[in-house]
Amino acid sequence: MPRIIPIRDLKNTSEISALCHSSDSPVFITKNGYGDMVIMSMEAYEKAIFLQNVSEKLASAEKQVEDGEVIGAADSLDSLRGKYGL
Repeated sequence: MPRIIPIRDLKNTSEISALCHSSDSPVFITKNGYGDMVIMSMEAYEKAIFLQNVSEKLASAEKQVEDGEVIGAADSLDSLRGKYGL
């Protein structure tokens, strides 16, 4: 369930910090009854960015497979052995 607080509550910084750290979900800040900002803990932000990057990389890899831009493991190892003289 999203947490929504009015902007005037930002005066209570320690309470807001505790609120952000108590959950991985963001806290939505309203101004005059409308959405204005979103805040979250640094840990939650880093986790969200990490998951976004993983998702993007997986989508890219799936597209490469669909487009046939991949080679087999044996061919890849042979290429590496030849490149490094192994």
